[in-house]
Amino acid sequence: MKGISLFIVPKILANEERNDIALVGLNHKMGYRGTVNTLLNFGEGKWTPGGEPGAVGYLVGEEHRGLAYMFHMMNEARVGVGAGAVALGYAGYLHALDYARSRPQGRPVAAKDPAAPQVPIVAHPDVRRMLLAAKCYAEGGLALVLYCARLLDEELTAGTDEEKARANLLLEVLTPIAKSWPSQWCLAANDLAIQVHGGYGYTREYDVEQLYRDNRLNAIHEGTHGIHGLDLLGRKVVMAGGAGLRLLSATIGATVEKARAAGGEAGEHAERLDAVVRRVGEVTAALWAGGDPEVALANASVYLEAVGHVVVAWLWLEQLLAAGRSPGSSTTASAPPPASSSATSCRGRVRSWTCSRHSTARPWTCRTSGSDPGLGGPAL
Repeated sequence: MKGISLFIVPKILANEERNDIALVGLNHKMGYRGTVNTLLNFGEGKWTPGGEPGAVGYLVGEEHRGLAYMFHMMNEARVGVGAGAVALGYAGYLHALDYARSRPQGRPVAAKDPAAPQVPIVAHPDVRRMLLAAKCYAEGGLALVLYCARLLDEELTAGTDEEKARANLLLEVLTPIAKSWPSQWCLAANDLAIQVHGGYGYTREYDVEQLYRDNRLNAIHEGTHGIHGLDLLGRKVVMAGGAGLRLLSATIGATVEKARAAGGEAGEHAERLDAVVRRVGEVTAALWAGGDPEVALANASVYLEAVGHVVVAWLWLEQLLAAGRSPGSSTTASAPPPASSSATSCRGRVRSWTCSRHSTARPWTCRTSGSDPGLGGPAL
């Protein structure tokens, strides 16, 4: 991808002269106020390195290759942005969960006695819907960034060159998703956390409004959501003849086969996941079939979110399998339950919810099974 060039413009030059760079202001942000955002001007003439006004910069690599170099340098930082978005989304969910458990308001629909005590709002189905959706986004995003963090390690430390190359290729494809999917959908978790708080949610008396403001930045910095969509659809899934997308599909396919063997609900999820993975391949081919990048890349942001939903669904299925048993499966019914504190975590994943993609506006519907709403705290 050709375009901008990359330069290093130091404040102090190698000969210890001051470069012609001026700090002219601080940007006053809606969130992330603990991190300073500055405005720099270059070449104002305040300093004259080499006896002439103008900032001195040094070209990095080849001309017009700056964007590719930036993406290479930013890989770990982009995963870190996704992790920050997950942390803020998860924090919002936990605040909302605590509030919903402690805030009494209203009575069950079937309760006819006006003298009956009020119930915590977590008992109301719509509040549970919002909490389960927020949990799904936050914990799905957490699984995604932890998986990518593992790949960051494996591309340097895996036992063979082949394993390192595999980790690198898979990370290349997943990095724009790991940055942008949590930035969009963990922000949605923060939005839901405000809604759970009702009229208090947008006041500064509660932390959820600040968490939303802080998280709103993550879809912008270290590359906007749209830029990462272009990176995914325009570069990552088509590079090396589509090798990265094939590897991702094969990796998901291995999980699908394990889930089919487990049977029960895991097997049902496997069939649905297999269908949408095939659909991703078909859509990718259709977008590029016309050979017009402008038409193909007009769909880049929507494509990123759609592929992100599929990837997170895959990681949720991995967690279901890791929990040790599949609901409704006779082949795993004899598996021993997890020990100690892990038991609550695994039951929350196995018994309490199922997630199914049903729309682009709100891709996951989470529903409870039985009376256990599955609204636990941190489960990893």
